[in-house]
Amino acid sequence: MSSAPYRRALGELRAVLSAATPTHRHLRDRLVVLWTVTLAVDLVCAGLMFLFERHESQTPITDLGTALFFSSTQLLTVSSQLQGPYSAPGRVLDVFMEFYAITIVTALAGTFGSFLHKRSNERALAQHEA
Repeated sequence: MSSAPYRRALGELRAVLSAATPTHRHLRDRLVVLWTVTLAVDLVCAGLMFLFERHESQTPITDLGTALFFSSTQLLTVSSQLQGPYSAPGRVLDVFMEFYAITIVTALAGTFGSFLHKRSNERALAQHEA
């Protein structure tokens, strides 16, 4: 098996991290924004979930650490197997987190699709010019 695809992928990753071209910079900037916003949403949702759930009798969310774990898994897995919130505001927040997670996955798919299409066009143009 040829290692050329792996080397090319590694080269693209280095180019994204170093913003080697405008296309790579655009992908890096989008990823940084999505990651930063998601981290902020996660922290805010954890705080809110703790506030909403802390007095519920059967809730597993009894401290900020558990609330952060819950919000992180909801944003990462969409509909995980964790016991859901018991309060009405907690349930609304849970639905928001799942909607946000689906939106981010869609945005990431579009971002990567756009990047791959642009890089494919750039490589085809470079081969044509050579």
